[in-house]
Amino acid sequence: QMSLVESGGGLVQPGGSLGLSCAAAGSTLDWYAVAWFRQAPGKERERVSCISASGSSTNYADSVKGRFTISRDNAKNTAYLQMNSLKPEDTAVYYCAVAGFCTDYGNEYVYWGQGTQVTVSS
Repeated sequence: QMSLVESGGGLVQPGGSLGLSCAAAGSTLDWYAVAWFRQAPGKERERVSCISASGSSTNYADSVKGRFTISRDNAKNTAYLQMNSLKPEDTAVYYCAVAGFCTDYGNEYVYWGQGTQVTVSS
């Protein structure tokens, strides 16, 4: 059984930056792809980014490409999402989740964190 805990959310002004962390406990992240999802009120959940188990492959939603960077440190059993040039439309609860491979289908992800709120506002 794996537990995932996100941290690093908060309030930031437009154009600012935030770094999110996803720490795993109870099992190793080594064999899992890690994805970040987000969900804003009244909107569908969106997969923001995903990184393969090896870290050699990453992908991003068009809405965040060039602004967000996903990474992982398997030695620390932690994944990260660096968010730059934040916009008000990035406001959402951000979740990390793990699966055997990167996929758009949420039901393929076997473990989820509880989420961390990111609010972009002046």
